Amino acid sequence: MHWRDAGVTGFPELRRFFTPESFALVGATADLTKFGGRALKLTQEFGYRGRLYPVNPRGGEIFGMKAYASVRDLPEAPDHVGVVVAADRVLGVLEDCAARSAKFATVLTSGFAETGTDDGIAMQARIAEFSRRSGVRVMGPNCNGFINFVDRVVFASTATVSSAPRPTGFVSIAAQSGGLGMVNAMWRAQEAGLGVNHVVTCGNDADLDILDFAHFMVDDPATRVVMLIAERIPSGAKLFALAEKAARAVKPILIVKLGRTEAGQRAAQSHTGAMTGSDVVHDAAFRQLGIIRCVDCNEMYEAAMLLGENRIARGRGASGLSISGGNVVLLTDLGAGHGIRWPEYGADTHARLAELMPSYGRVSNPADLTTAAVGSLDMYQQVLDAISEDPNVDVMIPIVTFGTRSDIEYTVAAAQRSSKPFAVLWNGGCIDHPALAPRDLVGQGVAVYRDTLECVQAVGRAMDYGAFHQQHRERQPLRRPPAADADKARTALQRFARTLTEHQSKEVLAAYGFTVTCEQLARTAVEAQTIAQTLACAVALKISSPDIAHKTQSGGVCLGLTDADSVARAFSQVTANARAHAPEARIEGVLVQEMAPPGLELMLGMIRDPVFGSVVAAGIGGIHVEVLGDVAYRVPPISRQDSHAMLEELRGYRLFEGLRGDRARDIEAAAAAIERLSWLALDLGDDIVELDINPLIVGARGAGAVVVDALIVRAEGAEGGEARPSNQQ
Repeated sequence: MHWRDAGVTGFPELRRFFTPESFALVGATADLTKFGGRALKLTQEFGYRGRLYPVNPRGGEIFGMKAYASVRDLPEAPDHVGVVVAADRVLGVLEDCAARSAKFATVLTSGFAETGTDDGIAMQARIAEFSRRSGVRVMGPNCNGFINFVDRVVFASTATVSSAPRPTGFVSIAAQSGGLGMVNAMWRAQEAGLGVNHVVTCGNDADLDILDFAHFMVDDPATRVVMLIAERIPSGAKLFALAEKAARAVKPILIVKLGRTEAGQRAAQSHTGAMTGSDVVHDAAFRQLGIIRCVDCNEMYEAAMLLGENRIARGRGASGLSISGGNVVLLTDLGAGHGIRWPEYGADTHARLAELMPSYGRVSNPADLTTAAVGSLDMYQQVLDAISEDPNVDVMIPIVTFGTRSDIEYTVAAAQRSSKPFAVLWNGGCIDHPALAPRDLVGQGVAVYRDTLECVQAVGRAMDYGAFHQQHRERQPLRRPPAADADKARTALQRFARTLTEHQSKEVLAAYGFTVTCEQLARTAVEAQTIAQTLACAVALKISSPDIAHKTQSGGVCLGLTDADSVARAFSQVTANARAHAPEARIEGVLVQEMAPPGLELMLGMIRDPVFGSVVAAGIGGIHVEVLGDVAYRVPPISRQDSHAMLEELRGYRLFEGLRGDRARDIEAAAAAIERLSWLALDLGDDIVELDINPLIVGARGAGAVVVDALIVRAEGAEGGEARPSNQQ
């Protein structure tokens, strides 16, 4: 069953994890220089209303509470147990938790798989096995705990939290890194004025993982935006199921995914003890799912400010207004780099602005009110109302340099009553109330930015999510393309050895409805001449060998042959070249193939990713794919709409439109081929480790697309017969 059909099953119920009625801390101590002391004191003072049990082998009393020698001695089965003991004692404590029927345990202790040592990896594996065997769900190890600001529950030792209550809001955060989660994301977001509901830093994800916690947050009625900081995605299928639920609930997920570079991937592996997967595939999957990827934590909570207003951007048209012409120009310039358009106002708006603006003001978008607005009691407010009501404007960006409290409060009120997202760019202060600060407005549910770049970044993210939301709402059910016969393709695939020849690869593709070149295998020059005569067109001769994947480099290809003599000479030439190139190669014969008509060359492919499994790729083909690297990716299966979106991502997309007198290409046929490939990858992905179609020749509009060359490599260990020729035409 694929993720699209799996719903959201498989996610645990975590209500008692975040809101335990009883909580025990193993490693509790009265010594505040130790982690167990600081964590217990913070839990006690934070306002926890449940039953709190310190656990220390010495027993006695800690901070006025009775301490127990073991979890087994507790007067009740605890909902949640915090574990702060040496690494070699953790498993014994967890066994005590199971014996006392505890539901959850959080292990803050480090020294496990993140060390990269055999002992550390083995100890973490035993924790995972314990959880599967016992049913006790475990967070960590090597984590920094969790905070529930709503119910006043905390198990962490962090300077970012004090006993003073922080206001809750609409954001929840899950991170694998304690520092990034509780400092760079949570604390900084709170300093900016955002209220936070739940924070979890889950470390190595030995059992419960970051997606489990994100699922709880998507389910949380008070949370409107989920922020993730991930060094690795534990399961591509779970991520897709999570994202589908979030999309249906219209709850944006923002992510900082670490490991963009090879150096970063190595650092992440060292930190968490897990591989991170291919970054370009992660990037593509996030776009496919509507998960908004941010470069840094500040970009994430700044985008959350705007997305948390709970208004969807209907398009990419924005409008700004300011008394500062320079700010207007800067906003225009920077906004263009983030996909923001500045549409013309409608006729009614033009008329209203013409009445309000001075003769030297420009009735344009963004609107420069000039310094005349400074002397007017209500010009700014009237212009703001006029522009925000314009149907061509999707997002409002009022710019406040130094404004009066009245204008600032009016901006807040306008934002709160509007059905459109409002991003307030406040780069100055308040003239008549200097204590008023941007965080005060954020606390009222208004997105406020101090700098133009961070403002347009957030607006661009909100527009990206709006576009995804519209596509998701209009998405048609996935349907298998006609003539895509999985059983026939699988039967053909299993007849061949691990590396299929071009002809064998095309037999598999033809079973999925791909148009392939007419061709036959010749074992002698005479056979080649006969086949060429039957095809009655210019032909290409290609060496056929499971041991020669790259035929051109071996001298095993001759093109544009039009007569019998040239075919015979070419047969001898490609055979001799192949034997010289690879003396040990098995030569099946020579493929005699019709020359494909000229067209646009595409590369289609399938790769295996350690996180997402089978992934389809499309790019401008021939030799250009290696030089330009102009490739788009998706996780299958995908719709025809998704296929078109892949092609539109390519820098060479305009080639489909026909340049410098060239004819427009059959983009519909290209998209159909990608869609078919995605279903092949879904059905046969476990049996195929690599698939390349290069080139797929895309003809003129209406002429279709044909597979000219292909290579399939089966997964190692897949059952299959010895390589043998196939003469299917």
